[in-house]
Amino acid sequence: MTTTLATTRFSVLDRSRTRQGHDAPQALRDTVRFARLAEALGYHRFWVSEHHSVPGVAGSAPTVLAAAVAAATSTIRVGTGGVMLPNHQPLVVAEQFGVLASLFPGRIDMGLGRSVGFTDGIRRAIGRDKEDADDFATQLDQLLGYFTGTQTAHPQVHAHPAGGLRVPPFVLATGEGARIAARAGLPLVIGDLRGQDRMLRAIEEYRAGFRPSLWSQEPYVVISGTVAVAGTPEAARRLLVPEAWSLAYSRTHGAFPPLTPAEETEARTMTAREREFYQAALRGHVHGTEEQVAADLEKLIGRSGADEVLVTTSTYDREGLADSYRRLAGLFGGAA
Repeated sequence: MTTTLATTRFSVLDRSRTRQGHDAPQALRDTVRFARLAEALGYHRFWVSEHHSVPGVAGSAPTVLAAAVAAATSTIRVGTGGVMLPNHQPLVVAEQFGVLASLFPGRIDMGLGRSVGFTDGIRRAIGRDKEDADDFATQLDQLLGYFTGTQTAHPQVHAHPAGGLRVPPFVLATGEGARIAARAGLPLVIGDLRGQDRMLRAIEEYRAGFRPSLWSQEPYVVISGTVAVAGTPEAARRLLVPEAWSLAYSRTHGAFPPLTPAEETEARTMTAREREFYQAALRGHVHGTEEQVAADLEKLIGRSGADEVLVTTSTYDREGLADSYRRLAGLFGGAA
């Protein structure tokens, strides 16, 4: 365990990926069980995500799933990574988090993103379009105003029981979203480990433009990405294979398939285009033995000045995934 890793928070984002031979309800139950493990291992937060009508991803209602996770755990912080604010009315989001924070006081985080639907069809189904992402700053201001009592868009409307509660908000973003987080004085979650130079520029801009707020007096940076730890470099690489193929398939077929065993993927005959996307998806992640991962994380945290690392690893092998998180917990001083 190194000094840098021991003083950095480590957290988990789980997307409730489906696996070959298992259905979506199983994926959601796996997420709840995984949260218990993360808590036992000493991770700081456990977040769930929002994906609508995306094959291979069961997590479509993050505040509902967060409630199930919080009910199944007792100490770990629970939240969303994130609720896609342009998909919803700020009042409804405030009410949902108000209920969560009332039921599980002191444990709920409100991670907020600015993406709008995965396809045109999904956007039509939820009554949104791409331009709604342009209103993110306004929506964010309205949402936070329901908690502080300062929203002015609908002065006679109040979000019960959110009013007066302080549910920590985080902005999941790059580019313009990072600038919005800075102007609002909110913590930034940025996931771009494969494009580190771009990520570092966004972090620098965020810190330079940060304005202290009721929510945060200083910049707070969470870097997010895949971290795979195993007994050998090859075993760690194999943990990356199922998600890499899923991403490659989505780029060539428009849908995420269930995660499949690494050996099945490696035996697959791929088209040239599939192979190109697959190889690209394998690159740029933090993976290897404990010693290799510790060195890479030290370097990454040192370059970015990150306050926290949000680990987003997905793979077919549940036992391999659990072992990876155990080994990582040993690096930062968790209960490995």
